[in-house]
Amino acid sequence: MLTKTLLLTGTLLASTMVNAQVFSRELGDFDLKLATQPTRSMAQGLVKPTSPGSTFHGGLDVTHESGWYVGQWAPTMGIKPGSNLEVDSYLGYKHPFDQSLSYELGLIHYSYPKVTALDSQQIFAGLTVLGTRFGAAFSNDPDRHDSTLFADLGVNQPFGIGVRMKYTTHQLGTPVSIADGGSVRAFNDWSISFSRPWMGIDLNLIYSDSSLDGAECSAYSGQNSQCDGLLTFKAERSFY
Repeated sequence: MLTKTLLLTGTLLASTMVNAQVFSRELGDFDLKLATQPTRSMAQGLVKPTSPGSTFHGGLDVTHESGWYVGQWAPTMGIKPGSNLEVDSYLGYKHPFDQSLSYELGLIHYSYPKVTALDSQQIFAGLTVLGTRFGAAFSNDPDRHDSTLFADLGVNQPFGIGVRMKYTTHQLGTPVSIADGGSVRAFNDWSISFSRPWMGIDLNLIYSDSSLDGAECSAYSGQNSQCDGLLTFKAERSFY
């Protein structure tokens, strides 16, 4: 039986961003963005989420008018004990057919400057239809294969709630032995998040879970912060 956990997290971010989250400026044919949250549509569904308790995080995104873009996102600076500096770098191309339909292709490199053995790459593709984004990604690392489907349903009216979903299948190159004598070679995990701004505060409710249970959780190495079901509430506010 899975252990269901409720985690309440309140995070206050010190920031110099113009609109408390994103600083944007046009430089010739380029659009530059500095933000305390990922700003790229498809890459935003794949870059690592901010770790609970991570005070310092941010990213840079540069877009050319041709549709090419490049960016970096650091979900954690490795300041918290037990955490590592992580930098997610991405390169992609987005092409709109019209105001309601566009496609996107790209590559993400996840790097850990102090632990190079953890570096990995991921390719992704997506489609945006009437403000709703659907995407898929695949990574083929030497020791594992990960396949991800995700969707960003945008902001639903009249309540102004944003909904995002992600489902990932993990195939390990080498089975991981567990305490009861068995082993884990593959597993799935998923998450769904609801977000809504309120009085200058970003409210987020996130539920995540996986197909592993009990002793099998010792082999978990997926996208979520833990193997068992986890309900997280996060309130985040940026200051000038």
